[in-house]
Amino acid sequence: MRASFLLGAGLAVLGVVLFIIGLNATQAPMEQVVETFTGRFTDQTMWYMIAGGVVFLGGCVLAARGAR
Repeated sequence: MRASFLLGAGLAVLGVVLFIIGLNATQAPMEQVVETFTGRFTDQTMWYMIAGGVVFLGGCVLAARGAR
């Protein structure tokens, strides 16, 4: 296996983990209170989910290019 494939797969897993952390944070009691009053989640929670998605996509692209 190529190093770029392994790095890409690792980044994809890291992206999923970050997204899950952000998703779980949306269910925290304080997060629910903030969403009730503001209509949106906190910036920290949103950044976890955005970063998770971006890292996952980047990892998938890197893994796909490294598999060739």
